[in-house]
Amino acid sequence: MRVHPLVFLAAMLALPAQAAAQAAAQAAAQAAAPDAERQARHVLNRIAYGPAPGDVARVRQMGVKRYIDGQLEPAALAYPAALAERLAALELPNMSAGAAMAQFAELRREVRSEEPGAKQRRAEGYRKMALEAQEARLLRAIYSPRQLEEVMVDFWYNHFNVFAGKGSARAMVASYERDAIRPHVFGSFRALLGASAKHPAMLVYLDNQLSRAGKLNENYARELMELHTLGVDGGYTQKDVTELARMLTGWSFAQRALMRKDEGFRFDARSHDQGPKTWLGSAVAQRGQAEGEFALDVLARLPSTARHISHKLAQYFVHDAPLAALVGRMARTFQSSDGDIRAVLRTLLASEEFMAPASIGAKFKTPYQYVVSAARAGGAPPGNVRPLVQSLKQLGMPLYGCATPNGYKNAEAAWLNPGALTRRVVFATAAGARLDAALLDADLGAAISPRTRALVAANPQPLRAAMLLGSPDFMQR
Repeated sequence: MRVHPLVFLAAMLALPAQAAAQAAAQAAAQAAAPDAERQARHVLNRIAYGPAPGDVARVRQMGVKRYIDGQLEPAALAYPAALAERLAALELPNMSAGAAMAQFAELRREVRSEEPGAKQRRAEGYRKMALEAQEARLLRAIYSPRQLEEVMVDFWYNHFNVFAGKGSARAMVASYERDAIRPHVFGSFRALLGASAKHPAMLVYLDNQLSRAGKLNENYARELMELHTLGVDGGYTQKDVTELARMLTGWSFAQRALMRKDEGFRFDARSHDQGPKTWLGSAVAQRGQAEGEFALDVLARLPSTARHISHKLAQYFVHDAPLAALVGRMARTFQSSDGDIRAVLRTLLASEEFMAPASIGAKFKTPYQYVVSAARAGGAPPGNVRPLVQSLKQLGMPLYGCATPNGYKNAEAAWLNPGALTRRVVFATAAGARLDAALLDADLGAAISPRTRALVAANPQPLRAAMLLGSPDFMQR
């Protein structure tokens, strides 16, 4: 009896235990593959968004170590001409934060008029701004040869999350990603921390531009310690949060200066709390803006920060529950290199834990990783990625759409549930209809277990690509 693909997929994906068993089967299948192929697929699934056609053979030929080294130094990897042209044609992602804010302000002014259609024009303008930012991110993630760079943009954006739905932040998320995140994904953690702290998008999102002496807002100070640096168990108190917020008063920006002169961060000495402060057990000298800079210096170098960042990176790249020994080695590299992110990544990617067979298939793809990997597996040239924007919304992970400061989670528990899996089945059915199943199957190779391959082969040819994309095998990385 021939089983309809949706029934087949529902049976495979309905229970987490079944998905876990399928992941084990996938790991066994890959472990049985030649070692060079197994390592190539594993690396492409972890430091890239899965293999595009030809990638496995290319990585096997050049060697995994050389591929990793190249990804850690992405400046030598040129964008394909078609990708560069598509990105250059987008308006918002190429605007400065000031120009984007000016456009946003004009849209808000229009709606105050009584002219018919003003509200509709504003809504369309907002939608265009959001779509262009998301389009630029997806185009790079799918088609850029700098795959690890794109993976790290995803990691760090979620770590320093800014929600596009918060006021004028919607106009500045593209600038925030481009100017505060991208330049530092492999660089100094302290530089990344400072760039995030001073960007107007973060100042708006966590309200630090509203914080002043006598009218304190602790949102940014709290998340700076709890999420961005020390971690929830980092050894600080509520008093430390309050004192840090006082140290950061005056860290703001002026909207008019931003729009007219593209002047972003500004320290406003008049709103700074000049009183004595004691933070993390020590008295803080009254030094204006330098108080905040001092706080960032300290937070970037504390052992708790090294452990927190190392744990998050190990969880993202290796396992939802990374081994303490790996995290410890990474944390020591973090401290000895003064927060050199590239050095920490080298420690991680050269580790036995990263390349261990037990790591294969141990990570469940987030909706973003799933959608991007499906687009890459299809191998189509740069086209219209806007349907993928809608797919991410339907899968519960709209780009720049996480309202909470902790960003989207990357662990299996956040994404593996029957409702979410059903929505992935719907996506796989639509995406698979446009693909050649035989070519997709050949490219996925040992990533698909014999059990899944046999079940797919028992169904009609037009249904097979959807079944491959909707299988638990493909949902693991």
